[in-house]
Amino acid sequence: MIDRAHIAQARERLARLPDFVRTTPLLRLGGRALGVDCAEVWLKLEHLQVGGSFKARGMLNRLLGQPLPPSGVIVASGGNAGIATAAAARALGVRCEVFVPEVSPEAKRARLRALGAEVVVTGAAYAEALQACLVRQQATGALLTHAYDQPEVVAGAGTVAQEIEAQGERLPDSLLVSVGGGGLIGGVAAWVDSRARVVALEPEGAPTLHAARAAGEPVDVAVGGIAADSLGAKRIGAIAWEISQRHVHQSLLLPDEAIRAAQRWLWSEFKLAVEPAAALGLAALQTGVYRPQPGETVGLILCGANCDPGTVA
Repeated sequence: MIDRAHIAQARERLARLPDFVRTTPLLRLGGRALGVDCAEVWLKLEHLQVGGSFKARGMLNRLLGQPLPPSGVIVASGGNAGIATAAAARALGVRCEVFVPEVSPEAKRARLRALGAEVVVTGAAYAEALQACLVRQQATGALLTHAYDQPEVVAGAGTVAQEIEAQGERLPDSLLVSVGGGGLIGGVAAWVDSRARVVALEPEGAPTLHAARAAGEPVDVAVGGIAADSLGAKRIGAIAWEISQRHVHQSLLLPDEAIRAAQRWLWSEFKLAVEPAAALGLAALQTGVYRPQPGETVGLILCGANCDPGTVA
């Protein structure tokens, strides 16, 4: 079980490379600025993180917490975890190999190559890329970084919530968190430790946590939709599942059209260019899928920005 002590330790470890992981801005707005009937909405601009997503925190924590073999590091990813691993590997001067599924956008593949990673495109979805990655890891002995289901990765992601609390001098009343494999919500929920409401948000086409809660255990789901590259895990991670049973209060689903509309609204109104996964929180508020209380403060984590810029306008 990852807890606040593990996350504090991750924060200390990340401080070894102070120029790598950024303290991203927290934008505090009145609810009406976003067309929402609540006291405030806090936007954590984690899409401005190194590598364009929150993943930099967990991947660097993993690499700093383990011995690095001569064969370097290896990861399977829809894109963001691979980009974060590649960036961390470059900062530490080690080799990086990334397996991505066919659904991953070319913008993410190009970024991986620019970071010096060897990119292998294989499988229709993340699960197939992961299996190929595991076979390759056995052959090379490279350090495996998992996109969402390793203790160091989840603890590193939890530093986002730790940072929000420090910047806001308290936690918001609720935090709406996008879920794929669960690394982000696992870390956030572990840090919050039920001191605020944590709400899981998923696309209708990739309901890993929602399906697990309905079944009472993690189950495989079909994966599709506009956020499948970053929220396209086939099954919720074991760490996130354990934490979510204690500290995640609600699980909600959103249609693709609402996610795309929120993504474009963030660009048109605030000039924030984010990927679909980062728009689920706003989509939940704008559609009424999540209805805050009139005096509530709601926190949204804009978790990534690795997308084709043409899709946000």
